[in-house]
Amino acid sequence: MARLLLATIVLLQLAVALAIGWGVLHWWPQGGPWGAALLALACVAAVRLAINLNNFAMAARAASVTPDEHRLDWRGALRLFYTEFRASMLTTSWHMLRPDRNLHLATGMPVLLLHGYGCNSGYWVHLSARLRRAGISHMALDLEPIAGSIDQYADSIHGALQRLCKATGSPRAVIVAHSMGGLASRAYLRRHGADKVAKVITLGTPHHGTALATFGPGVNAREMRLGSPWLAALAAGETAQTRALFVSLWSHHDNIIAPQNSSFLPGARNIEFSGIGHVALGADARILRVVEDEIASITAEFNCAQ
Repeated sequence: MARLLLATIVLLQLAVALAIGWGVLHWWPQGGPWGAALLALACVAAVRLAINLNNFAMAARAASVTPDEHRLDWRGALRLFYTEFRASMLTTSWHMLRPDRNLHLATGMPVLLLHGYGCNSGYWVHLSARLRRAGISHMALDLEPIAGSIDQYADSIHGALQRLCKATGSPRAVIVAHSMGGLASRAYLRRHGADKVAKVITLGTPHHGTALATFGPGVNAREMRLGSPWLAALAAGETAQTRALFVSLWSHHDNIIAPQNSSFLPGARNIEFSGIGHVALGADARILRVVEDEIASITAEFNCAQ
């Protein structure tokens, strides 16, 4: 469903680009076809650029305090915006059009990948490539319906974990989740318990909500609003043992989760970063290296315990 929606948006952008190109050729024939095509693509990119700028602006208005050691100079700010814009363009215009729901069998502690709001399994192209190189069994799940309640994803996650554990012979798996996927993993644990989960690693998850969810459509967006009853009930149903399963990786410069320290989960191990935008979390080498290290650590602990 997410792939179909995204394909529709991409086709709409293409239609707009063609219309702009036709208009340029009509009113400025001296530019030729290549000039018209470049100007049309530039117009579409400019709209996407404006969307990214608006996200950063809205996130800044609801931002948490950035510690001095995480503040950016102007070069860091430019790098932040460029990497986030690049990651957003590649994710929505290419990676998500090629979702990968295959089960990649190898060795080690298996990993289940959960994407965030409005995405699909194509988001994990960078981490999946690293896991394949490291010889780690993994699979990604598409969370649907895309606008449904986060609680609806719990049974799908349960089925995916059962399939993954059966295929690999492992009694438990690691969950790696981006954004809303982290909340879906918490909803799963509330319903099904932690028997099949060794660790949950969340990237930029709005554990306490985000101001930008006010502008998102769907039941899941309402559940991610700051102070939502759903988030309060989720937190109230968790034990210290459940929270201890979590490692939360988050950025002080997240442009979707605001306040950014909403990703700080009490009782979990929290690891702070700077200079990384929300979508770029899944492509940043620093983040991916920590994720791999965490998976290796829990695999070593599990092997020693056997």
